Amino acid sequence: MKLKVIATGILALAAVGASAQNLNGAGATFPYPIYSKWFTEYSQQHPDVKLNYQPIGSGGGIRQVSEGTVDFGATDGPMNDQQIADGKVKVQHIPTVLGAVVPVYNVPGVNKDLNFSGDVIADIYLGKISKWNDSRIAKDNPGVSLPDKPILPIYRSEGSGTTYIFTDFLSKVSPDWNSRVGKSTSVKWQAGIGQKGNEGVAGMVRQTPYSFGYVELIYALQNKMAFGAVKNAAGKFVKASTDGVTAAAAASAKAMPADYRVSITNAPGATSYPISSFTWLLIPTHGDAAKTKTLTAFLTWMLDRGESEASSLSYAPLPKQVQDMVRKTVSQIK
Repeated sequence: MKLKVIATGILALAAVGASAQNLNGAGATFPYPIYSKWFTEYSQQHPDVKLNYQPIGSGGGIRQVSEGTVDFGATDGPMNDQQIADGKVKVQHIPTVLGAVVPVYNVPGVNKDLNFSGDVIADIYLGKISKWNDSRIAKDNPGVSLPDKPILPIYRSEGSGTTYIFTDFLSKVSPDWNSRVGKSTSVKWQAGIGQKGNEGVAGMVRQTPYSFGYVELIYALQNKMAFGAVKNAAGKFVKASTDGVTAAAAASAKAMPADYRVSITNAPGATSYPISSFTWLLIPTHGDAAKTKTLTAFLTWMLDRGESEASSLSYAPLPKQVQDMVRKTVSQIK
């Protein structure tokens, strides 16, 4: 009898081992705080599933999922038509949450929140505005005593979805930026120095007086960094918040395409935060059936449970109409 019980236990363990799924993903740092939370919680609730994720930047995520070297990818800048055509693996973009990119700065002696117009930000990175007391920065910040000190712009050194969102916005508000640099996960910067990841930019700005950079909102909040309000399409200076991101999504999500590749930067509306974006998981649509089943089960859990946790990490959940679209898409992934 004892041998029978032991044999049954061994068979049960073998069955669990056979059904266990260990999935590897890589990509954007922008959503890493929420993805880390979700993947940990999901694995705790589903002990037979382990979701491993490396925040290497959106460019790396697109490259690795396109080459089939990871089970899923992640990006803040949707794949372009050429990337989709060149990929060895076909993928489905799945929007997960929305977030904001914010201008961060380290200006000793300035204790007020600063305002930044989009064309001013563009010209800082074009090298056309090089001092903190430049008249155009001063115009947006009446009454603030700005120092006569050089600005050190900090940018992402690797292919980055945060850079895509940031340069997508700059391309819409600055014709000069659009013609000279444009939008991409990786661009030819005209001024400044590069750092790897949102955490690298945040760390460099924190430790370098008179520096200026851009990071995802949660990184600014977690590092207790000063970040500025940005002029939106309605001419209002808006500081990033989940409400401002939600307003931007609501103004743009009505035109959500079936493949979910949409830009919501510089959205209309007085309360819209202008450097807002969806972020996407990239799910292979042909491959290992068991892995696909595991990924779609996770995505369903994300919609049912995960979205309610987004605001606790300063992301905005998907609008209901987008959640409904995504749920239908997930049910069709094979």
